[in-house]
Amino acid sequence: MNSTQSGQITIHGICGSPGICIGKAYVVDREGVNLIKRYPISPDMVPAEIDRFKNAVIKAKNDHAKTIESLGADLSENLNILETHMILFKDKMLYGKTIDTISADMVNAEWALRKITRDVRHMFEQIDDPYLRTRGHDIIQVSDKIMTYLVGAEDIRIRDINKRVIIVAHDLSPADTSQIQLERIKGFVTDRGGKDSHTSIVAKSLKIPSVLGLGTATVNVNNDDILIVDGTSGLIIINPEEETLFKYEEKMARFEAYRADIERESHLPAVTKDGVPLNLLANIELVEEVVSAKDNRASGIGLFRTEFLYLDLNRFPTEDELLQKYRELVELMHPAPVTIRTLDINGDKFNPYIDPVEEANPALGLRAVRFCLENEDIFITQIKAILRAAAFGNIKLLIPMISCVEEILQVKAVIDKAVLELEDEDKVFNKDIPLGIMIEVPSAVLMADELAAHVDFFSIGTNDLIQYSLAIDRRNRRVAHLYQALNPAVIKMIHLTCEAARKNNVELCMCGEMAGDPINIPVLLGLGLTNLSMNSGAIPVIKKMIRAMDVSKARDDLKTIMGFNTAGEISDFVLEKYKTSLPYRDNDE
Repeated sequence: MNSTQSGQITIHGICGSPGICIGKAYVVDREGVNLIKRYPISPDMVPAEIDRFKNAVIKAKNDHAKTIESLGADLSENLNILETHMILFKDKMLYGKTIDTISADMVNAEWALRKITRDVRHMFEQIDDPYLRTRGHDIIQVSDKIMTYLVGAEDIRIRDINKRVIIVAHDLSPADTSQIQLERIKGFVTDRGGKDSHTSIVAKSLKIPSVLGLGTATVNVNNDDILIVDGTSGLIIINPEEETLFKYEEKMARFEAYRADIERESHLPAVTKDGVPLNLLANIELVEEVVSAKDNRASGIGLFRTEFLYLDLNRFPTEDELLQKYRELVELMHPAPVTIRTLDINGDKFNPYIDPVEEANPALGLRAVRFCLENEDIFITQIKAILRAAAFGNIKLLIPMISCVEEILQVKAVIDKAVLELEDEDKVFNKDIPLGIMIEVPSAVLMADELAAHVDFFSIGTNDLIQYSLAIDRRNRRVAHLYQALNPAVIKMIHLTCEAARKNNVELCMCGEMAGDPINIPVLLGLGLTNLSMNSGAIPVIKKMIRAMDVSKARDDLKTIMGFNTAGEISDFVLEKYKTSLPYRDNDE
């Protein structure tokens, strides 16, 4: 947090949804929810205390159901997110364990719920995958909703706010956010939340500026304070000086013009100035996100994460349940391709029903394909469902975390078993689908030539590749600044992979966050990548940039870039060389 003598305060958070708004602050919070007292109960009071908890859950569920019923057509794509929260009200980890704790510890329901919520939050914080880690936030939001009814606190009624304001809250759930009336609410900021949270997804669909994870916004902002929300840069300015206000009014106008320009050109093909076409695909985790992928003109699904099909159930899904989801997805996207990644989890921290064994370092432990090969029945069930769904559309099979040739050989043996079982069961399926592997650990890069002999395509997972190449834990704030996509070592890793793919005539895609960040695009085009998969919302921005670029020049620039020794030199070079092509945020400063 920075402050000036005039009282202007700047707080940095996380970009929830891009855009800028200026207005008066309206502070809302669920008072009483965060101050929970512990008191013992006698054995004869336990049944009544459990009933009190169950009644609070019922009231919270009913309230949530009303929100779903009131969801407008423009937010229908977020229905699944709200329905996921509905399921969480009876989640075994939250509901069942809270009841168990009331009985075992003989404590009040509020304390038991808070204790279990903290345990769940701690469990999710250990998950390496940022997407999955933020799902723990969903459980906390559901817990807060139940707590509201337990303590008798007044709930937030977002839809009842009748002023033209900016909301400042400790937290907003997706249900809260979906109640925002755009004609009244200019934007919102929260203490909690992250860029992959469901609240952020809803905010982006509303196209309303938001900054999340500010930590102390509700402490530092008072009602009627003048607030600037810069959702693009992830910061807020409280009571800005006149000069700052003037500067941001200009930025706001430029951003709106930029956004209109992006939307106007979104239907155009992703072709560079020198005529090189690119495939811009979408990364999704829910079938319902197909709507957003199509709206943003994705040319296919480059990465379908299958973990949520398992997380939503608290048990392993059956082959038919998986088939239903995969088939729905490929039919919706037909004839465009859909790349389905098999289960990518670190079982010990993901969900207690998957694997109760704790590991000291799950990022290096029994995760992804290692977990699947150790649990062959689970793996075969998923493979069979994917092969059956492939009879109805264009599917590619992607295996995560391959680190050696032995693993891909074992995977192919499992696929053969799955095929034999399907033949024995006389089921309709398609075994002739492309098989690919994620290139996300250094050993896979170094063995790419050898691995290429066994697969049809590579997909570079930059999130893990950067982490494992640089030995950086992104969750560790003390070293997170060293997590740099443009680190020369990372670029060399990608370069080696591109060369191996080209040499062995293997199709190549990139599906990590690096592909969706404009500053990396000149480097990726220079390296020869033409298949990029990213968050759907990033596609129009990347497409506009690509249409302003020349691949032949990018290849020439790559020679210069490969000569740099630091990420800072590379970043400075790209920012200067491509300042007219980079989007609003990067050429504005």
